[in-house]
Amino acid sequence: MDNFGLDKNLPCSIEKNLCDCGGIKGLIDAIPEKDEILEMSGLFSAASDPIRMTILEMLNIHKLCVCIIKQALEIPDSKLSYHLKILQNSGLIRGEAEGTWIIYRLTEKGEIFMDKLSTLKISETSI
Repeated sequence: MDNFGLDKNLPCSIEKNLCDCGGIKGLIDAIPEKDEILEMSGLFSAASDPIRMTILEMLNIHKLCVCIIKQALEIPDSKLSYHLKILQNSGLIRGEAEGTWIIYRLTEKGEIFMDKLSTLKISETSI
């Protein structure tokens, strides 16, 4: 072990990178706090279903009522309700009453999430 608590038998490139960031302690200090990791994990979990991802993509274009989302996805009310609830519980979307309608939209967190996610999309031309 060296001064940074690193195994002496590491590949040179790994040892250099770890030394540059302050060893294991520096690496651990550089990662987000556990609460932030859990929140990020929850967001990705909520978005991990193709139906929920499609809902997020639709709401990233326009706020929508349930009937439009249901028609676009061609799924039963119970299934749509289940997916909307997961997205709401994650804080990515919210539903607001407008008269007798519930209108769904991205929250600020949802907008940021979708904006960040758009930078990860890989086009066929970039492969």
